[in-house]
Amino acid sequence: MAPLFQWWAKESHRGTPVVVKMENPNWSMVELEGPTEDDFIITTDSPGSGRTRDKGHRGRKNAKQLTWVLMLKAHRAAGCLTSIASAMFGLAALIRRRLASGRTDSDEIENENEHEHENENDDASVEGMGREKENPAVKTRFYFCIKMFLWVSVILLGFEIAAYFKGWHFGAPKLLQFQLQSLWATPLGVKGVFDWIYSRWVLIRVEYLAPPLQFLANACIVLFLIQSIDRLVLCLGCFWIRFKKIQPVLKEDNLVDLESGEKGGYFPMVLVQIPMCNEKEVYQQSIAAVCNLEWPKSKILIQVLDDSDDPTTQLLIQEEVHKWQQEGANIVYRHRVIRDGYKAGNLKSAMNCSYVKDYEFVAMFDADFQPNPDFLKRTVPHFKGNEELGLVQARWSFVNKDENLLTRLQNINLAFHFEVEQQVNGVFINFFGFNGTAGVWRIKALEDAGGWLERTTVEDMDIAVRAHLKGWKFIFLNDVECQCELPESYEAYRKQQHRWHSGPMQLFRLCLPDIIRAKISFWKKFNMIFLFFLLRKLILPFYSFTLFCIILPMTMFIPEAQLPAWVVCYIPATMSFLNILPAPKSFPFIVPYLLFENTMSVTKFNAMISGLFQLGSAYEWVVTKKSGRSSEGDLVSLVEKKEQQPKPHRGVSESNLEEMKEEIRQQEQKSSQKKKKKHNRIYTKELALAFLLLTASARSLLSAQGIHFYFLLFQGVSFLLVGLDLIGEQVE
Repeated sequence: MAPLFQWWAKESHRGTPVVVKMENPNWSMVELEGPTEDDFIITTDSPGSGRTRDKGHRGRKNAKQLTWVLMLKAHRAAGCLTSIASAMFGLAALIRRRLASGRTDSDEIENENEHEHENENDDASVEGMGREKENPAVKTRFYFCIKMFLWVSVILLGFEIAAYFKGWHFGAPKLLQFQLQSLWATPLGVKGVFDWIYSRWVLIRVEYLAPPLQFLANACIVLFLIQSIDRLVLCLGCFWIRFKKIQPVLKEDNLVDLESGEKGGYFPMVLVQIPMCNEKEVYQQSIAAVCNLEWPKSKILIQVLDDSDDPTTQLLIQEEVHKWQQEGANIVYRHRVIRDGYKAGNLKSAMNCSYVKDYEFVAMFDADFQPNPDFLKRTVPHFKGNEELGLVQARWSFVNKDENLLTRLQNINLAFHFEVEQQVNGVFINFFGFNGTAGVWRIKALEDAGGWLERTTVEDMDIAVRAHLKGWKFIFLNDVECQCELPESYEAYRKQQHRWHSGPMQLFRLCLPDIIRAKISFWKKFNMIFLFFLLRKLILPFYSFTLFCIILPMTMFIPEAQLPAWVVCYIPATMSFLNILPAPKSFPFIVPYLLFENTMSVTKFNAMISGLFQLGSAYEWVVTKKSGRSSEGDLVSLVEKKEQQPKPHRGVSESNLEEMKEEIRQQEQKSSQKKKKKHNRIYTKELALAFLLLTASARSLLSAQGIHFYFLLFQGVSFLLVGLDLIGEQVE
């Protein structure tokens, strides 16, 4: 065996040496033996060749080549490690630039308050819900609590580091023994001041802090398991639907055939509504898509419900409506003088028109939604012969789901919401929350439920709950999609999520007595109260924030209270895997998705508390910023196209058009002189939690708590990235 390994010996070096130069000169040079010419000779054992090699010699050469390649790869890996320091310096420089150019949450609040003070009369007309102006102190209470936890954790980390270097690093089973020995076996005079303080701290946390923290942790774990079981049941229901191929199917006599004319199919009177507010990026595409719906012109009326307070946007939308009127579309433009009640007030005002009584159904599309031409053909026929059906909801699809990491993560969440939650609830209990758009309502169901109310910021969920209590059934069509746009900036997504999670808590407070008194089955009441509201709207953000952002870091400093590894790692990973199943192409993003969902828990928890206790921000309504990814053009190209079209004869006067064009030219001149620069915001709550989690990860490193350390580290980094607005697009 010895001859086989003689190439290890130094005296057997042969061939030309190769000097590998490191990228980092601080690394020592390594001289490696390069392959000789014999190493690359391919020999054959053919007779008469005159060249034969024994198998042992070939084995020596192959081993030498392999070792040489492996050593080169090892050196290359070492070179990659040297770039970590430069990458960290680059990240630090980026953070400094962000902090220098960013705007914090407090700056945003101050700017909004100044804007409200300057436009007090306008804001009074927009408020609509009769609430008082929001006190900035209300928004800072939550941030103050997070800062308190952060400072306490920093102080405790200093204590633990000092104790660690004194050799007092014990595991949880030895803490009580250490505490007794420190307090009772050793005289106070022998010990130092720090020793006495630390021993008292151990006594306090063992006797007073650990029990309530462990109780709260156990309670959150129970809620976590209940919510995980609910997710698992929903996934099993979705699997059963796919396995059995269950879906709402139209009867043959209900199928619409436009080619046969109005008398040959089911063509009821349909009202189509497009509510919008200052949405100049997307109004063209939504109006065009709705005007191209395949439905008899005499059986459809399109209402463009414009709540814009920008005169230029109003005139642009009016001209777009007039263009489609000239092309034969049955479309009208409505603008409210008193814009109260937000979207609910807008829809309520439109439904009060006298001509609405002539229509049987109403289809709704937000300003960024683009229904396919056959949308009505695939939704309205489900109402025929089904008098108990009040709503047909279509699924959303997204034109910009691959735009950036933020949109990819949103797509995972919404794919699960539609394909799992809404489809399963629609099939098995005929109820789910109306999405506010891409749906068709029976007008009789809306009227029976009490119409649109402005009492919450989730008017769509409100009308759905009241209609369900009246006995109306819903259908979700997973195979009918309507394109729309996802928020591309974290600021827009954050405000959207705040409204989506504060509104349900407002609604729960208002609807709970009605649900209890409703004449529906006990199972439906249980589903609506516990599953629909409490479990999915309240418990989910509560335990997600409390368990992973507060309790877990605190258990690092109070190790007597513990969270098992399966709570920190295995169950969340399993739930994330189930959530990502409806969007299998997003599987590579499963880890960022898990971390981002926990990061968003701070916004959702804050919104949930605001809605539950009726704090000022509960009634905050901000129109989600659109980028107009699928829009046909900007304002300049719009004006150029209008100049090529026939002059209008009605609806918008010629003088208004000229004023509009002149105003656009002035805006272009201003923008050319001083362009708006994109900026990022600094989110203080997310940053405070980032440092809290990173501090806890440092404490976990002292006690060598494997999975807890990695989770806290990566979760802290994700909070840091979000807090510095390094995810998604910047805003203008």
